[in-house]
Parts: sequence; C-alpha cells; structure tokens
Amino acid sequence: MSNETDGQPGVPDNLERLWTPHRMTYVSGSDRPDDGYEAPTGCPFCLAPQAPEERSLVVARGELVYAVLNLYPYNPGHLMINPYRHVADYPELTGPETIELAEFTQTAMRVIRRVSGAHGFNIGMNQGSVAGAGISAHLHQHVVPRWGGDANFMPVIGQTKVLPQLLTDTRQLLTKAWPDGDGGHLD
Repeated sequence: MSNETDGQPGVPDNLERLWTPHRMTYVSGSDRPDDGYEAPTGCPFCLAPQAPEERSLVVARGELVYAVLNLYPYNPGHLMINPYRHVADYPELTGPETIELAEFTQTAMRVIRRVSGAHGFNIGMNQGSVAGAGISAHLHQHVVPRWGGDANFMPVIGQTKVLPQLLTDTRQLLTKAWPDGDGGHLD
C-alpha cells in the first residue's frame, strides 16, 4: 500500500543519495569555452599554468608541456598532459613537444603507480568535439589510473563517480613524488 507522501520532495524513500553539486558546472557545460576561442582568452589549459599556486592543479612543469589534474576526473589521480602552446591537433605539435609529451606521460604513469599502486591506465586524446573532446581547441592527453574493480555499480548503475580524495590532496601527493618535486628520480 502506498503512503500519501511517497515521491514527494524531502520525504524519505529508503534510497541513499550522493550529492555532487560541484559537477553541475561540468554537466551543464557552463564553464566550457567555445571551440573557436583564441588563446589564452578563456582557454583553461592556457590559463592553468598561470593560476596562483593555492588554486593551481598543475602537478609538474616541463619546458614545453605540463601535467595538470583533471578538474572533473574519471578516477583519482586523473592527469592531463598539455603543451603550453595553444594547439588543437596532434600533428601540429613540434618534434620536441611530441617527445616531451611522451616523456611526461611515462613519468605520470610511474608517479601514479608509486603514489597509488594503479593496476593499469587509460591513456589517450580525443581529437575534436565529435571525438569526445570537452575542450577541443587545446590538445591534452589523458592519463587515467585504473584499479581492478574500479568500475563498480556507482558509475555503471548509479551514474556517479566516488572520488575518495580532494584534488588538492591528490595534487600534493603527485607533485611531491614527481622528479624534481622532492620525489627523486623514477626509473
């Protein structure tokens, strides 16, 4: 038999709720620049390296590329390797940019394994908005750590990701472990 308050807002219904209001900005796309924006106006990847240290999610800086935590991560430790130069398409990278991007990707994998014991990784680029790039005007390579069983019922059925660590805490761990970030050299 149905209770007259069933389905009304604020009335307990025996379901657990995980509120993530910070994700509405991502879901709605309200902070996403248009594909045609010019660097650095509005480009989060051009602006990230210039952000004040206390607000920055930059983990490591190279000569031509840098590593930054994804503001909307798929998993804890989800990094993106970005060229400083505002460039959209992978073939537009210079030889030195391509090499440093590859080296940073390797270092990111070593650092994440060392810090979190990741079992595997998804690594890749979405080239163009039709290919899934949220920000297609500035190339970025995703480095997503994976663990056995990490795709549990929450994202599959609940359409929700549970991240057990604040981005600032993740940044501190990865920055400290990155070579020249007081973490020593990784071989």
